[in-house]
Amino acid sequence: MAVHGNYDQVNRLCCEVANTHGWGFVNINLRPYYSEGSKTLGYEVAEQLGWQLPDHIVAPLASGSLFTKIYKGFQEFIEVGLVDDKKVRFSGAQADGCSPIAQAYREGRDFVKPVKPNTIAKSIAIGNPADGIYALDIARKTNGNIESVSDTEIVEGMKLLAETEGIFTETAGGTTIAVLKKLVEAGKIDPDETTVAYITGNGLKTQEAVSGYIGEPLTVEPKLEAFERALERARTLDRLEWQQVLV
Repeated sequence: MAVHGNYDQVNRLCCEVANTHGWGFVNINLRPYYSEGSKTLGYEVAEQLGWQLPDHIVAPLASGSLFTKIYKGFQEFIEVGLVDDKKVRFSGAQADGCSPIAQAYREGRDFVKPVKPNTIAKSIAIGNPADGIYALDIARKTNGNIESVSDTEIVEGMKLLAETEGIFTETAGGTTIAVLKKLVEAGKIDPDETTVAYITGNGLKTQEAVSGYIGEPLTVEPKLEAFERALERARTLDRLEWQQVLV
């Protein structure tokens, strides 16, 4: 079932449906299961780093829950002795068009004012984040940051990740990469640090976000000669582009 509305409106409807019918929604009335699943992102990073914690993480912020549960995952591994105790810096990423947590961080507030979302980053466009105050607390006590970026910067972040790592992410990942770039340029990430950027979704979910920003595909008839003409045209364009770069 599709709903005409933003993330906050869908969440509100799910609450009403759950209360009316006694149904379960993982991110509403079954939230403990959502939380327990989210913290495994912390587990996986520690394991993939050879049972060590990173120095710094950058993750997207929507409700703030994922951010806080990665922190919880790290703390649990420290508690049971699977990794050495370490103060990992936590930085969060939001879109300018829906950045209530980033705004609170910049203004030094300990509360989050709800906003009306207006961004291409739909998957993290939560204007009234349930765990916003906890995300603020974690960023501050770990000496991290919470930044926001424009929609244009988000698209550039998606392109940068695709060009450098061959990973096509959706808009939340583009937000994370754009904020990562912003923090690096501001000198807030040490080049010698082990920094982990969390990419949380596949770009096939939000192909419309890059429409008009990347080259359009060549369309051909289902005939070999049409394909060969298109291939030669593509090669000619590539040669021209390289000549312009060299000049």
